Amino acid sequence: MVLKDHQSLEDIHTKVITEFSKTLEMFGLTPAEARLFVTIYIHPQPMTLDEMSQALGKSKTSMSTGVRSLIDQGLVDRVWKKGVRKDLFQANKSIYKNFMSSYINKWQTAANEQETNLKKVENQLKNRYREFSSEKQMEEADLLYQRLEQMIGFHENILKTFHKLDLE
Repeated sequence: MVLKDHQSLEDIHTKVITEFSKTLEMFGLTPAEARLFVTIYIHPQPMTLDEMSQALGKSKTSMSTGVRSLIDQGLVDRVWKKGVRKDLFQANKSIYKNFMSSYINKWQTAANEQETNLKKVENQLKNRYREFSSEKQMEEADLLYQRLEQMIGFHENILKTFHKLDLE
């Protein structure tokens, strides 16, 4: 009976990791990073790389790489515990704010970069406009210019929206 209860708790534990990982993948984490984060998050104490490796059945090297990525995203912290020589890691408990901030920052960076690139293309089109010799080329250039303006406006709206949502 005890084995059956333990097995069903382990099954539920696995389902929690699987289902919440799917949510976190929507924020740009790889499936491996998402599973690692959830594993660390639900663990009651800070974890070593060995414990993570054992819990997920992955190599210590892949755990190290994953933890570094999660630290870079502000989702996991390295912690110190007296008498423990190995590195310990703990999930940042403010998951909503951290994931939303990370997500918003990624979108702002990407939208800003794309807007800048589109403006460069727009300038190239403006500078070459006089070189178009046929009426057809000029009409195509005009349409392309209009579409570029719409695309740039789209990115400006994304940036404005995410700026309003910024949690920092």
